[in-house]
Amino acid sequence: MRIVKSDMAAGRKAIHGLVNRGKTASSRVEAAARKILRDVERNGDAALRRLAVQFDGLGARQSMMVQRSELSRALKNMRKADPQFLNALEAATDNIRKFAEWQKPREWSRKIQPGVIVGQVLRPLESVGCYVPGGRYPLPSTLLMTVVPAQVAGVPRIVVVSPRPATHTLAAAAFLGVTEFYRVGGAQAIAALAYGTKTISRVQKIVGPGNSYVTAAKELCGCPIDMLAGPTEALIVSHTGNPRFIAADLVAQAEHDVETSVCFVTSSSSLAEAVGGEIRRLSAGNAVAKSALKNGYVVVTRSRAEAMDIANAIASEHLTVDVADAKNVRNAGSLFIGDYSTQAAGDYASGPNHVLPTGALARARGGLSVNDFLKVITFQQVSRAGLTKLGPSIAKLAEAEGLRAHAEAVQVRMGGGRA
Repeated sequence: MRIVKSDMAAGRKAIHGLVNRGKTASSRVEAAARKILRDVERNGDAALRRLAVQFDGLGARQSMMVQRSELSRALKNMRKADPQFLNALEAATDNIRKFAEWQKPREWSRKIQPGVIVGQVLRPLESVGCYVPGGRYPLPSTLLMTVVPAQVAGVPRIVVVSPRPATHTLAAAAFLGVTEFYRVGGAQAIAALAYGTKTISRVQKIVGPGNSYVTAAKELCGCPIDMLAGPTEALIVSHTGNPRFIAADLVAQAEHDVETSVCFVTSSSSLAEAVGGEIRRLSAGNAVAKSALKNGYVVVTRSRAEAMDIANAIASEHLTVDVADAKNVRNAGSLFIGDYSTQAAGDYASGPNHVLPTGALARARGGLSVNDFLKVITFQQVSRAGLTKLGPSIAKLAEAEGLRAHAEAVQVRMGGGRA
């Protein structure tokens, strides 16, 4: 990682690039993703199978759907082969489920004025598609992060798609009670979820992270999605932290992908040098992390306040800060506070979701949550007495807008409308 000063040309250039990184890297593959979407939309299962054989490692005679018996077998085998994995799965699931339950909004109704009751009711989406990556690293943790909040929301049909699903991923699906799982991935899986095929019925919403083809397909397919999630982003702002802890988190996130964005911001020159040294030591032998870290920055600022201003402008997917600075955070996908709040905790087991906004989208939203699987439907119940009181305001506003029929809708109920 290059050490730069915020008040020097190199530092200003680095900060500008991070703040204005904007759109995800999916733009360079949009044409290819669009072609795949069109192919699956027109040709259904025939195109989906052909593409899955070509890109997802699907066997020529292999079923795209993972049978329930295969899911059950994976879980049974895992109980024998790696019971500690199942213990970890259970612990993580418990926290993710509990967090989603706490996060879930509530239904309510109140009398806003005499004769007028208002409120909101919650209704789950009818179906969702959960994309679980299966490329360089199988990610059963992403299955937990997408399926569990959907279950807490009460979604009746939860579909999982994942290319080359590892045994750990299949076992996790069985552990959660998933019954609809397909071994397809990439833009072709997004197309199947968005448009439907004979094998995979369309869903109402698609969630989950993926590579640039998946991200481009989510953007182009026309189906509601959670967010566009590009390569991992890790930002740490600290002035008194443990250099080994800081470096360990940056290396950990860097090993996701060579395109991972990593940055450390500090007002302490000595801490900057110490972190740089620890990064070189901890990344030795980790080719993916070393490649990503070469494009990362250590930014030395003139003050603690400037460091936080930079962090809020960057709006990183993952943000770690000292305890004293937590109150000043405005933009982050997920926030990690203090020396022992490793970003890996959020990736796996602390409870908050690890499907997070990238490309500065954290300026507008946080991570995936139970709310992404719910519809909040507002209601109003007005009595005759309530409308008598409220009616003049409705009619006056409607007339001001030139919408006379709106005023008539009130007047006809009060006996003053046209016969």
